[in-house]
Amino acid sequence: MKSLAIIGSQWGDEGKGKITDLLSQKCDVVVRYQGGNNAGHTIIVGEKKIVLHLIPSGILHDHCVSVVGHGVVFDPEAFKVELENVIQNGIEVNSKKLKISGNASVITMYNKIIDAQRESKGPVKIGTTGKGIGPAYEDKISRKGIKLKDLLDKDVLVQKLKANLTEKEFLLKNLYQVEYPSVEEEAARLFELGQLISPYICDTFSFLDKSVKENKNILFEGAQGILLDIDYGSYPFVTSSSTSYGGIFTGAGMPSGKVDEVLGITKAYTTRVGEGPFPTELFSEVGEFIQQKGGEFGATTGRKRRCGWLDLPLLKYAVKCSSLTSIALTKVDVLSGMDELKVCKSYKYNGEEIDCAYPGIDLSKVEPVLTDLPPFEDDFKGELSDNLNSYIELIEKELGIPVSILAYGPERSEIKFRKDFF
Repeated sequence: MKSLAIIGSQWGDEGKGKITDLLSQKCDVVVRYQGGNNAGHTIIVGEKKIVLHLIPSGILHDHCVSVVGHGVVFDPEAFKVELENVIQNGIEVNSKKLKISGNASVITMYNKIIDAQRESKGPVKIGTTGKGIGPAYEDKISRKGIKLKDLLDKDVLVQKLKANLTEKEFLLKNLYQVEYPSVEEEAARLFELGQLISPYICDTFSFLDKSVKENKNILFEGAQGILLDIDYGSYPFVTSSSTSYGGIFTGAGMPSGKVDEVLGITKAYTTRVGEGPFPTELFSEVGEFIQQKGGEFGATTGRKRRCGWLDLPLLKYAVKCSSLTSIALTKVDVLSGMDELKVCKSYKYNGEEIDCAYPGIDLSKVEPVLTDLPPFEDDFKGELSDNLNSYIELIEKELGIPVSILAYGPERSEIKFRKDFF
């Protein structure tokens, strides 16, 4: 058996989808363990562009079982739309290929309404997608959440929705002054969706336990990135789940107690969607060039991604707090042919120079120390240029782990494996 975790090492959008898709070809099981449909993995298959939000990338392979763990917050309506889209693209989906934890928390209409109202009317803009992710996790932690298995019993569903709505009703009526569905309406909607989902609902923890005992190759597919982790990220501008390595054990379970390798997906530059500090952000034409050439627009929201140079202090932190064993450097082609190339190796902060963005540092007050590097002009059809090799070697030296994968385009073929994972 071999187990591998694929985790975003920055603020998400690093290109995890294609790499998960390729590595899942050699896996028996692909597991999603956190987040919700606020994430989007775009995979190019031939002339088809498939965007997955809730369903793991393993669904594209008939030999692979895709698992949605209990740490995911699950929007049944979004799942229905995604399922239809996947099937329309000629991909077979059945209960043997897709398994969803009955203990996954459900995103209700109340969660989505509150999320949208907070972002539009609240005093602090977090940059949320407005899909109800945060409020659903709040329900889970406050022990008032709806579980996916509750959708299969309408009486239980009504009872739990009534308890769930008690406090929310005051907010919806008095603070936000918006319309919202009655308990009966929401119960009817969710119960109907539950019938669609029921064939896929199972005890995923026991399924993973059995897979380990049978020596299956298991791939854990992370969503978002380490810097958006609720504990390790740039709080409060984070998501509401554990996006780091530790989220695997709380959100899915790994009965063996460890994962063999942890691959950090790392864009060759840095991007961020939404609000929050961004030390290397480029406000110049260079930043706009990277944004346009890299197609830096969110797969889930379509929002423009802010762009900047590669930030090594943040990556060093990501390596440490998520036990990364190697990185996959993606979108290297975007930097090819540029007139200038820079990388941030350290920060000036409170009169000192520091090379790792440890917790407690106010990223809005750091000054990035940028190093100029010779630009490269690779077309990736042959050997890598000396300048590109120098860029890769600098990253490896600073992070202390190897670059095991190089990706230079959206197609499945535009990737170079420098290590055999399975």
